[in-house]
Amino acid sequence: MNKQDLIEAVLANKEAGFDSKAAAARAVDAVIDGIAAGIKKDSVVQLIGFGTFTVKTRAARTGRNPQTGATIKIKASKTVGFKAGAALKADAAKAKAGKK
Repeated sequence: MNKQDLIEAVLANKEAGFDSKAAAARAVDAVIDGIAAGIKKDSVVQLIGFGTFTVKTRAARTGRNPQTGATIKIKASKTVGFKAGAALKADAAKAKAGKK
């Protein structure tokens, strides 16, 4: 599922009450912007039943240039991690079971 598919799913959800694709797109964008703002402000965004987004720090390390094989130093960096909540894990387990 990509962003357009998500917008279509939000639009198809009658409980959400969106009457146009543009309104559903604005809602999806607002949620994404809200998560990004929460990560910037607090370093953690927890959505009960869905999961938790957290800022993680990667330590500096050495790596290899795949073209030349030369050893390179990789700087420490920050990234965003996601840990799925119990309800999302249960839904994923049901989806996997249905595909077999």
